[in-house]
Amino acid sequence: MKQFLKKLERKSLIMLTLAGIINAIGVTIFLAPVKLYDSGLSGTSMLLAQITPQYLSLPLFLLLLNTPPFLYGFRRQGSAFTFYAIYSVFVYSCAAWLITDVLPVDVSLASPLAGTDLLLCALFGGIISGIGSGLALRFGGAMDGIEVMAVIFAKRLGITVGTFVMLYNVVLYIVCGIVIESWILPLYSIVTYMAALKTVDFIVEGLDRAKSAMIITTKPDEISMELSAAFESGTTKIDAVGGYSNTSKTIIYFVVNRFQVTKMKNIVHEIDSKAYITISEVADVFADRQ
Repeated sequence: MKQFLKKLERKSLIMLTLAGIINAIGVTIFLAPVKLYDSGLSGTSMLLAQITPQYLSLPLFLLLLNTPPFLYGFRRQGSAFTFYAIYSVFVYSCAAWLITDVLPVDVSLASPLAGTDLLLCALFGGIISGIGSGLALRFGGAMDGIEVMAVIFAKRLGITVGTFVMLYNVVLYIVCGIVIESWILPLYSIVTYMAALKTVDFIVEGLDRAKSAMIITTKPDEISMELSAAFESGTTKIDAVGGYSNTSKTIIYFVVNRFQVTKMKNIVHEIDSKAYITISEVADVFADRQ
């Protein structure tokens, strides 16, 4: 138990607390009042809260639906992630309860900030809840058990994790439309989903998401020297042989952010106009800072 507690970081717990509160604000202030739906199990909880007796509230469904997937995925995800995820959902649920049932904020008929404007509620609800979900992911937790379900079941179904989540949300919004006998709110909920998805990407990956460059050149030493001097970063040189020409060449592997790509290409082509460059997205970069 002591070893487990040592693994938990105070900064992560603080940020996960903030993430849960932010997510609750997005959902309860913008989405729930006008009956728009979040994605994943959060959206499922919102639908169930609408069609069941009043004592079965949104915070209760959030805990009931999200906790089992996190516990089920304990072996694969680890104890720290499971604790962080359940903690995030617990804070989210408590904050939602405080906003809807304790604080003097009327969220019964309309958004206190955006009124009944569905587009504003969809956009800002998605962005704000996306910030909460993105912070949770960035600091080791999760705000929705659908991601864990996707990791567990997607491979068994022969699909990707992203496809599993998308299919779940498509089915959710179709069910919402059938239950409420209207497609207006589910369609606006798709706007919420897309806004949240883009916001999560921005929070998790950052504005300066890294890109990797593979530079095939006959002048590796000159290019490596110039790149290292210009960006104060090292390069990796890999020996290679041209498949058609059978001549010796070198591949330079180099990582930059999106704002540095043009400068990097200019430096390379000034030295070797025939250099071949490919650019790829990099999700994470880890380096030994010791």
